[in-house]
Amino acid sequence: MDSAAKDEMQPALPPGSSCPGPEWPEQERAERLARGAALKWASGIFYRPEQLARLGQYRSREVQRTCSLEARIKVGSRQGAGVLGVGCRAGQTSLAASLSQSVVQSYLEGVKTGVWQLARALEAVQGVHEALGQARGLLRGMAEATQTLEPLRERVAQHKQLQALSQLLPRLQAVPAAVAHTQTLISAQRLLEAYVSLRELEQLREETWAPLGGLELPVFEGLGHLAEALGQAVEAAAGAAGQLAREDPALLVAAVRVAEVDAGHTTSLEQAPRDWRQRCLQALQEGLERIHFGTLLPGPGALEGWLEALRVALPAELATAEALVAPCCPPHYKVVQLWAHTLHSGLRHCLQQLLEGPELGAADAFTLLHWALHVYLGPEMMGSLECLELGPEADVSQLEPLLTAENIEHLEATFVAKVQASVAQWLQKALDGEVAEWSREQEPDTDTSGFYHSPMPAIVLQILEENIRVTSLVSESLQQRVHGMALSELGTFLRSFSDALIRFSRDHLRGEAMAPHYVPYLLATLNHQSALSSSVSVLQPNGEASGALAPVEAALDELQRRICRLVLEALLVELQPLFEALPSRRWLSSSELLDDVCERTARFCRDFWRVRNPAVQLLLAEVERTVVLQYLRALMQGRLVCRGAEERTQAAERLRHDAAQLQELFLGLGLEESVQCAPVLLALRELLNLRDPMLLGLEVAGLRQQFPDVSEDHVSALLDLRGDVSREQRLAALSSLQAGPQPSPPVGRRALFSLVPAPTPAPSSCLPSRPCA
Repeated sequence: MDSAAKDEMQPALPPGSSCPGPEWPEQERAERLARGAALKWASGIFYRPEQLARLGQYRSREVQRTCSLEARIKVGSRQGAGVLGVGCRAGQTSLAASLSQSVVQSYLEGVKTGVWQLARALEAVQGVHEALGQARGLLRGMAEATQTLEPLRERVAQHKQLQALSQLLPRLQAVPAAVAHTQTLISAQRLLEAYVSLRELEQLREETWAPLGGLELPVFEGLGHLAEALGQAVEAAAGAAGQLAREDPALLVAAVRVAEVDAGHTTSLEQAPRDWRQRCLQALQEGLERIHFGTLLPGPGALEGWLEALRVALPAELATAEALVAPCCPPHYKVVQLWAHTLHSGLRHCLQQLLEGPELGAADAFTLLHWALHVYLGPEMMGSLECLELGPEADVSQLEPLLTAENIEHLEATFVAKVQASVAQWLQKALDGEVAEWSREQEPDTDTSGFYHSPMPAIVLQILEENIRVTSLVSESLQQRVHGMALSELGTFLRSFSDALIRFSRDHLRGEAMAPHYVPYLLATLNHQSALSSSVSVLQPNGEASGALAPVEAALDELQRRICRLVLEALLVELQPLFEALPSRRWLSSSELLDDVCERTARFCRDFWRVRNPAVQLLLAEVERTVVLQYLRALMQGRLVCRGAEERTQAAERLRHDAAQLQELFLGLGLEESVQCAPVLLALRELLNLRDPMLLGLEVAGLRQQFPDVSEDHVSALLDLRGDVSREQRLAALSSLQAGPQPSPPVGRRALFSLVPAPTPAPSSCLPSRPCA
């Protein structure tokens, strides 16, 4: 509020008044308080920055309040003018009352002002509403006018299109000829020229597309087929990259350049990108795979030749790629790496298809394993010097292997199963051929040293050893598999061999199929067992000793014992009738019985020299032991009881003579004296030759020390043979067997008496120490 306004608001006092001057002290204090309150209010309101946006609202509101206060002050000044003339103090009192009335008056004036403003605002709104109605009518009229102009607009657009076509008409008329010319260039494999012509046609189509509003003229309908034909020509050239690099490298370069140039081309038309570069790379890979792996998979027996052809072709293909194809392509193609990876993946896929087909034979499975694990990455192929010179791009050792672990496991199992069936068949044929010879009229064949000989052991071991040895070229796991299979089949063969011997012996002894040379062929089989036993170590890989051979060695030992038993059974058939007459009075007086035994034994053993050591020593020892056991068995039968000292002396002398004769016989046959059992007869001689029966206990104790397996029944039978031993003497002699600890058998001496049955003595009718009842 300015000073003029303040002057107007102050009431005029009449002259001569004793009231103070125009400035009242209460008014100054009220003004100061009002200013302080206003400043405090303003500082509190506008302290926060976001309140500044409402400054206009506060200003308008304060302007209204100021106007209201000024109106009240004017009313109060007019009403208090007369009162001030009466007196100052009375004027102050009446001024307060008039101010109250002025407040009411000011509110009424404010309401009046508000009503007037609302009326003005209503008039403004009504004016705006009328203006909007007029504008709506104008817009409706303009829309109707626009609809009437739509045909004109279409005419204008057609005119523009016709104008554009009229300008491009000479070029459009040449499009069919250009399309035909481009097709001719594609057919003539002039790919770069064809691509330039195609791009000109496509550019012309783009120039007409925008003016025609996205409408494509029928004259351009063949461009899609033309572009596809050119793309196919590029693919065909890339697919024959190897051949073109040698015969027509310019065509290959043109095809690659077309693909590369088109990769950087963009079009304003809404068309999918042709991506000829990717198609070119894919055609390079497919063409390479088609050349080497596009033919039919090799059939049975043809796998080795197919793999050999690949061994030669793949390194040559890589060399061609590095020398001829790579210069025709951009560096980012990485032609050598592309070639190496494509060949590797194609070969791997082809081998997987081969394994998914019919099961491979043993030869094909072995060939594939050896080729994939050793030849492919070896110096003969991808690891050759030529491939190494191509650098790390040609290295395929870090890629997925041609055969997975499952593939290798399947191939190894297939190979072992096939080989096992083949080995079993071959071994059975070898055994059948050997068994067929046992019934021949001729004696067994011999070698240059005179020993019985047959090729069967060598054939058996050769079949097994070759299969084990050849698998070492593939892997240790396969070799272990085949080694286990070979030992298993050898064990089966030995069991079949043993069964065949049992049938052969049974048929011969029963007379169903008499063999003219029964014993010689048994002796020949003993040589076969010796040959197998001495050479079975060749089946162990690297010649190392292993517990894996233990079952086979045990089967060979069992076969040897079986052959010896069969030979001894044949010997017993000849000797048992002779031992039926021993001992007897004839035996006491003459050596004729033992002479016959020795003669038949010598005749039976006449071909033993054709058996190789150590089998012949084992066989002679078994024969000598069998003869002695038969002799002891005859003595224990109780057929003879000496009548007196003279017969006891004769019996003792006969035992000494027979022991010496048997020792001489077997020494002559080649048996070492240290392993002979005939000295047991000399120990029995001492028991018979003893003159004082009271000393029998000492003699029996000595016999027990030499032969711990002698029993009371055996001693009783020998005492019965003496014929002069009383019951008390017998009991005393037998009691010496129980005296002291059981002696250990002498080293190297086998049991005898435990194999000799003795007759059980008849029970006594009276007790030895008291008279019969």
